[in-house]
Amino acid sequence: MFLTLWATPRSVSTAFEWMMRQRGDFECFHEPWNELYYYGEGRRSQRDAHVEARPGHTYPALWNRLSELSQSQNVFVKDFAYSVEHDLDDRELSAMTHTFLVRDPERVVQGLGHHWPDCTWDEVGFESLHRLFCRIAERDSAPPPVIDAADLTGDPEGTVRSFCAAVGIEFMPAAMSWEPGERTEVSWYGEGTGPWHDNLRHSSGITTPRTEYPPLEDSPRLAEMYERCLPLYDAMAAHKLDPTATLA
Repeated sequence: MFLTLWATPRSVSTAFEWMMRQRGDFECFHEPWNELYYYGEGRRSQRDAHVEARPGHTYPALWNRLSELSQSQNVFVKDFAYSVEHDLDDRELSAMTHTFLVRDPERVVQGLGHHWPDCTWDEVGFESLHRLFCRIAERDSAPPPVIDAADLTGDPEGTVRSFCAAVGIEFMPAAMSWEPGERTEVSWYGEGTGPWHDNLRHSSGITTPRTEYPPLEDSPRLAEMYERCLPLYDAMAAHKLDPTATLA
């Protein structure tokens, strides 16, 4: 199985990925296309242009690696659509089982703006996420599974149970908790996990982040991004999984 979770930054997606890592039955990849977007040979962003790309670190090479691996074992990838939607053709899309995670765009924009005050509209991620969602829904004549981060943090077990049922994998209760500690597996963009994953490093399960951010009104640019995100979020959240569905 080649399972993908498409999300936006700051959407509790890495905590979900960490749960998938605890299962032990998937080879998990943390934002491999996003790494290419910033650091690959064909990088799409100049944010860290001073960082030299590794030879052979390209979109085709990554796809070949993931595709070949998925022929012999289960693969799980968590990533952002803006990193790769330009490079995915219909054949590649058909090779994956697509799922989506959305979060209230206020928290997404606040969180990304906190780390990257100069974040771009593309990096906020909602437009590309919605575009890919519509592409998959149109292809399949049905919306793909959508998780809402509020459900994930409010009812982790119920939400993950519904996710597992939607994609046809076993729910594993033991994967819902872990020991706090360093998260080097999710740290390609810096030494250690840095401030991006402070909550995850100190966590023992999926919980509601408590980080406080300045109000969006302090930044007209971020507030405008939020307004643009809101209808895209609403359109996807309308199809979110019901955390109580597996209890019926």
